[in-house]
Amino acid sequence: MKRTQRKRKSTNSGPSTEPALVYILQLYITGQTPRSMASVHNISEFCKKHLEGRFELKIVDIYQQPEMAKEAQIIAAPTLVKHMPPPVRKLIGDLSDEKRMLIALDVKSTAVRA
Repeated sequence: MKRTQRKRKSTNSGPSTEPALVYILQLYITGQTPRSMASVHNISEFCKKHLEGRFELKIVDIYQQPEMAKEAQIIAAPTLVKHMPPPVRKLIGDLSDEKRMLIALDVKSTAVRA
């Protein structure tokens, strides 16, 4: 299963000339397991709620693309990797704890600007 969602917010959204931060995320899952499907649902809902128009999300099934998991040094699934903005962060689990996600992805400080 390979899905990519690309959404970007226009930088012409008002008087501020500061561009919106774009979050580049990869979610590594293991097939169609309940935990994998829950993590896909949870990250999709999180992005819609907190990063609307400012994220790129790629879903990587490590059964179908094991070389990508090896390159990224993924040792457990589901794992979410935040590539941008820096620093790179990895979160393991079904991504159901919204408060933990806000802190780990450093979204709390940018949510007000969006």
